[in-house]
Amino acid sequence: MIQRVQSVYFFLAIICLGLTCTGMEFFRFVEGDTYYSFSVYGIQKGVGDQLTMYKNIPLYLSVIGMCLFAFITLMSYKNIKKQLKWARNLFFLYSLILIAVIVYSLLSKSYFFESGGEQELGLGYLFLVAGLPFCFLAQIAVKRDKKLLDSLNRLR
Repeated sequence: MIQRVQSVYFFLAIICLGLTCTGMEFFRFVEGDTYYSFSVYGIQKGVGDQLTMYKNIPLYLSVIGMCLFAFITLMSYKNIKKQLKWARNLFFLYSLILIAVIVYSLLSKSYFFESGGEQELGLGYLFLVAGLPFCFLAQIAVKRDKKLLDSLNRLR
């Protein structure tokens, strides 16, 4: 299991998703002394040094679910067809979550500030985006393994 390259890719995707659950902010909208910070736990409003929960969005549940799904996909190495199907689904779900976060970051700027504040990207956004290529590379590696096993089965 460990000697296969897709195991490394799945582990890296799990690590990237797990790091976003530590509370790193994805992005922040700033205007003057007021800012709104978006993380996996929701939107927090900050005025000066005070930080309060503005809106609770349980995005961490979907991120933890994605981590578990990636781990289950990693551990299904004995059934290569199932692993390939689950790797495709993992990439699709990861893409949907990433697109939803990007669209929300683009559209919500005018929701918080009418005059248009600045948007700052955080470290959580970097880790969320960095995990997607690892899922894609894992899917390609599983496909390559399946192709190799199919060619060996033809020789028997």
